[in-house]
Amino acid sequence: MDYLLDFRPLWLTLKVAGLATAVAFLAGVALAYLLARRRFWGRDWLDAVCTLPLVLPPTVLGYYLIVLVGRNGWLGRWLEDTLGLSLIFTWQGAVLAAALVSLPLVLKSARAALEEVNPDLENTARTLGLPEWAVFLRVSFPLAWRGILAGTMLAFARAMGEFGATLMVAGNLPGKTQTLSLAVYDAVQAGNDQLALALVVLTSGVCVLILAAAGKILRTNAW
Repeated sequence: MDYLLDFRPLWLTLKVAGLATAVAFLAGVALAYLLARRRFWGRDWLDAVCTLPLVLPPTVLGYYLIVLVGRNGWLGRWLEDTLGLSLIFTWQGAVLAAALVSLPLVLKSARAALEEVNPDLENTARTLGLPEWAVFLRVSFPLAWRGILAGTMLAFARAMGEFGATLMVAGNLPGKTQTLSLAVYDAVQAGNDQLALALVVLTSGVCVLILAAAGKILRTNAW
């Protein structure tokens, strides 16, 4: 019963999901603007690579991350030698895994919203002397914000439920890297049905609220 009062997996999940969503938001919106407004060689390939996390098994993504940021990976070795930072078996690694998995949700929603913005409005702003970043912040983003926000909320819900990639990169260390989804897995394995049910209901409730809000935002955007 005491373990039922341990909210560490919840707080860790919210922290990981929040940071991962912030990373996915920044990267996803930037990529969406690039894909929606620029024509260049390899554009379709870039779109396909960024969309891969939607279709690949999370364990495959986790393996790629281990190869990339593990102690023997070229980026992981550089981070450890230069900054003394290791992402394997840390909550920061969980953030990276969740951000990668949720990135396509922001990218697809943001790209669709940006493609609905009339390019003539952006060109008019350019003729007035606004730099490209100001055109995006003053014209493109205000007109596309509902679609971008809906995608960001979906990304947060996805980050909250991430399991496979997080398990491979961050492990399942109680109090350190154990998120809600990992805590559910542990509870089931231990035969603690009461704890598993409580965690499942908690996770499901939060995700349902997020999905309902995202749906309402999308309907408002359609009007």
